[in-house]
Amino acid sequence: MKRLIIALLLFPCFLFAQQPSAIAYVCPPCGGSCDTISFSKAGICPHCEMTLVNKNEKERLVKEQKTTVCFYLYDGVEVLDFAGPMEVFSYAGFKVFTVSKTKEPLISQGILKIIPEYSIADAPLADIFAVFGGNDEVAADDPEVIAWIKSRDQATYSYFSVCTGAFILGKADLLNNLQVTTFHRSVENLQKAVPSARVLKNTRYVDNGRVITTAGISAGIDGALHLVAKLKGKEAAMKVAQHMEYDKYQPDQGLVVR
Repeated sequence: MKRLIIALLLFPCFLFAQQPSAIAYVCPPCGGSCDTISFSKAGICPHCEMTLVNKNEKERLVKEQKTTVCFYLYDGVEVLDFAGPMEVFSYAGFKVFTVSKTKEPLISQGILKIIPEYSIADAPLADIFAVFGGNDEVAADDPEVIAWIKSRDQATYSYFSVCTGAFILGKADLLNNLQVTTFHRSVENLQKAVPSARVLKNTRYVDNGRVITTAGISAGIDGALHLVAKLKGKEAAMKVAQHMEYDKYQPDQGLVVR
């Protein structure tokens, strides 16, 4: 009788021990809005169609994943436009690589010779696509380059421009119906080039969620730090700014479109 009583007392514990704990399934880091959705069972995400993983696996993937940034450069690109953000992203631990139409050396401002790592024929995909000011029409007026930018759109998480690099994004139809900014002397010209956009004056950067445009040189550094804060947290961005001794950085000084 005593054994029966003990067995009955232990039976609920046995049942509880056999029940699997509720496991939430989520998308691998895909950059879409479904990144924040949890599912009750394994399967395929109905939004991005990626195979779901449990939350522990996603945390591991996020830690191991290194954000990649494609810097598209061209003859006459402004050196400070890309050099500042390049330091920001590299210090933040992102993997930065350079691409141009060909692998032929480029000349920045008639002085600095740049040898691109890739051409548009062999460049790998990247999480972030970045373009910069200077003789931007070299890229913006090249149908082959614009077609290449458009062909990578589905694989690109975010776009980033400094100064008149915004004209290149505009030619690729990425600024339509957005609030954007550019170099202060080019605001009116960008407005004419992209009539459906609202081009803002006196704005250091504008974050539309997927597309971030910035004004000239130092604003490009601010926008890059903002993107680091967005992806890795404000503390990470502040550490990068301190490491660079960039004391001008003030979080949230641009416009974030909600």
